[in-house]
Amino acid sequence: MIIQGLTFYMFSLVAITSALLVVTSRNPVHSVLFLILAFFNVAGLFVLLGAEFLAMILVVVYVGAVAVLFMFVVMMLDINFVELRQGFLQYLPYGIVIGLVLLAELVIVMSGWQLSPESLNAIAAPIPEAATNTHALGAIIYTDYIYSFQVAGFILLIAMIGAIVLTHRKRPGIRKQKIENQLARKPEDSIEIHKVQSGKGI
Repeated sequence: MIIQGLTFYMFSLVAITSALLVVTSRNPVHSVLFLILAFFNVAGLFVLLGAEFLAMILVVVYVGAVAVLFMFVVMMLDINFVELRQGFLQYLPYGIVIGLVLLAELVIVMSGWQLSPESLNAIAAPIPEAATNTHALGAIIYTDYIYSFQVAGFILLIAMIGAIVLTHRKRPGIRKQKIENQLARKPEDSIEIHKVQSGKGI
């Protein structure tokens, strides 16, 4: 029991520290690396809770795909970070005001939050022994929380479309393929036929 408690505090401390370093690091590559470290430690916490399926999904999906994708995007984008840091102090008062508003809202929500008797009964309900972790999680998501699951999928879809729209820029001097022009092209516009007599050049 002592080893389990020490392991929990170790994973929690490293996860919180790496999450803070994600926000405070000046180098975006370092931020992504700290994000990967935070994901691994949260996966360790899931294993301690007995949710090995969530831990595996967190490592495979977020660490193996999303975080690595972030790393490549950050390294490939030509962003002038010096110019971005110059305008930091200009927007600092707005950020402080927004942060204080969010903090006040969280304090108000947490001060009035309490567990209802129905939720206590739901938490205390026995889990069938035959059901595995994955089976129980899938049954809960696709029965009780199916609408929330679909809404989360739509939110991620909108975020992905928004990221594509924001990063899709038209730059001068770049030649791009235009399919409609190629389909509308006629042979006489691109081919010129010359009749050359035998033994003579053009």
